[in-house]
Amino acid sequence: MIQSGGANGFCGKYALIAALTLSASAAAQAPSAAPATAAAPRIGYIDVRRLIDTAPQFLESKAKLEREFAKQNSQINADETKLGALKQRYERDSAIMTKDNAEALKREIEATERDNKRRRDEARAEYNERAKAEANRNLAIINDTAIEYARAQGYDMVVGSQAVLYASPRADITDAVLQRLKQLGADSAKP
Repeated sequence: MIQSGGANGFCGKYALIAALTLSASAAAQAPSAAPATAAAPRIGYIDVRRLIDTAPQFLESKAKLEREFAKQNSQINADETKLGALKQRYERDSAIMTKDNAEALKREIEATERDNKRRRDEARAEYNERAKAEANRNLAIINDTAIEYARAQGYDMVVGSQAVLYASPRADITDAVLQRLKQLGADSAKP
């Protein structure tokens, strides 16, 4: 799998290649008296995107944000409906209205458009801020869980999907980390 990960992906690719090269050269330089069964470094791979899409922590955060912003979304939709009705009224009645009434309605439409845009922008900014905070919190949980799992299972290195050119299914520990995250989610849901 080839992915571009920007500067982090670039550095990560070369860090993985360097680690593999160092472990290979260290094995080649080892004294011949060393046992022939010396273990190669154990490397695991985690598909971070899949964890983000399926981990219960991320799914709960998404549902929580939807509940939290439902009232704002319904208010924005109501405001848009009101604006649509004003525009429809202007299109229908402007020809038979007095010039002053038509201009007043046009100013009301413009003011409503500005207010709606401001509310949408504020709601979007607030939502993005909350979503980013939730994502950062959940990524920290994923990171801690992956480290704990890797240490417990004896992995020497675990890489994420941003730095991976190829990952054998044998090295993929995403399902095991996801299972741990599900256990954490179930444990935190208990009263």
